[in-house]
Amino acid sequence: MRLQDLFILMYPIFQPIELRRLPHAVSVLGLFCLLAFNNVNAAENEKLLIKGSTTIMPIALSIGAEFEQENPGVKVQVSGNGSVEGIRELLQGAADIATSSTFIPDPELQLARERDIYPVPFRIGYDCILPVVHRANPVDNLSLSQLKNIYLGQISNWRQLGGPDRKIQVISRDTASGTHDVWHHLVMNQANSISSIPLKHASSDVVSAVAEEPDAIGYISLAYLNARVKPLRVNGIMGSSRSLRDGSYPISRPLFMFTNGWPRGKTLKYINFVLNPRGGQALIEEAGYIPLNY
Repeated sequence: MRLQDLFILMYPIFQPIELRRLPHAVSVLGLFCLLAFNNVNAAENEKLLIKGSTTIMPIALSIGAEFEQENPGVKVQVSGNGSVEGIRELLQGAADIATSSTFIPDPELQLARERDIYPVPFRIGYDCILPVVHRANPVDNLSLSQLKNIYLGQISNWRQLGGPDRKIQVISRDTASGTHDVWHHLVMNQANSISSIPLKHASSDVVSAVAEEPDAIGYISLAYLNARVKPLRVNGIMGSSRSLRDGSYPISRPLFMFTNGWPRGKTLKYINFVLNPRGGQALIEEAGYIPLNY
């Protein structure tokens, strides 16, 4: 509400009044002030809803905090319910931006066509997917074919890989995960893993499960690697910023943000901030991912 509009509404209150009517006038004045205050607050707390990838969630949170400082009229709300779920939320109008660690899957692309929606992809950075094992496991290198055969159940004992005579405990990401989708394409060649594999919602959950199980193997995003687990080389190459940059590491991927059509308003300002080398791109690198301008 503009200030001049408020004074027009309040004009009768400022006319001469009898003293006995003063409490009523004050209460009306308070009501108008409250309405104006609420309108100002609503404008100052415009929400930007970002939903999707648990891989990108740490990036979106750190960028969102910086964006709010530069844009005090916007409140950024971030949730990580999986890449596929984030895209579905975008198509349903429940998100302004969908974050995804894979490109939009075919079923969601078909849904977008049916609803006459054009999801616009913005590449925001890059990531490696690392196979990880317990720190006590002596195995330190596996080929892509060995990884595939582990997840197919054709290799089921660490002894087959130069490790101890113990059954391999296989851990995977859930099917709503973009990380799962990339693993399914780059490692499994779209073959389905054995059905008995425990599924985890996020890379952090995989880290916890592998750290607690000496015979486990799982896969995680590069930024989630910590001292609790041991990363494996793949085809003799360790996943890192350097091996992604030179193209030698075989399990890498771009990271995306999707908008419903070309972004406008607060959504466009946020996307521009994410792509700014001194803004979001610097924060992406700080979070352990690889920025666009590597």
